[in-house]
Amino acid sequence: MGFLSEFKEFAMKGNLVDMAIAFVMGGAFGKVVTAFVEKMFAPVVGLLMGGIDLNDKKVVIVDAVAEVKDASGTVTSPAVAEVAIQWGAFLTALIDFIIVAFVMFLIIKAINKMKKPEPVAPPAGPTQEELLTQIRDLLKK
Repeated sequence: MGFLSEFKEFAMKGNLVDMAIAFVMGGAFGKVVTAFVEKMFAPVVGLLMGGIDLNDKKVVIVDAVAEVKDASGTVTSPAVAEVAIQWGAFLTALIDFIIVAFVMFLIIKAINKMKKPEPVAPPAGPTQEELLTQIRDLLKK
């Protein structure tokens, strides 16, 4: 029973529960941002750029080849899939990341602003012995 109670204590600590909630909220927030970028932002940008859909943008390295059959139906040449660099999908994901990172920056900035500043300790003055030494030295002069 000691192991189970120790695990329960660990699992129920505030930091671990807070982190689990943050992961769930972050995943949900990521979906919202992705939907915003793909369904609202990208179409407007595409419209402004003359009807371009960013997700369809790519650089084809090797064209796709359809499968070739002879008269009897035997495949003589198998199909080859297209090989392409899909830079439009990458750009969309990059925009997602920038939006999420910016919002997280704003949230952290707001949280830090709400935290109470730690009281600053007053600067330590000279000790009593140091003051007496200074007075003695002044009296000698």
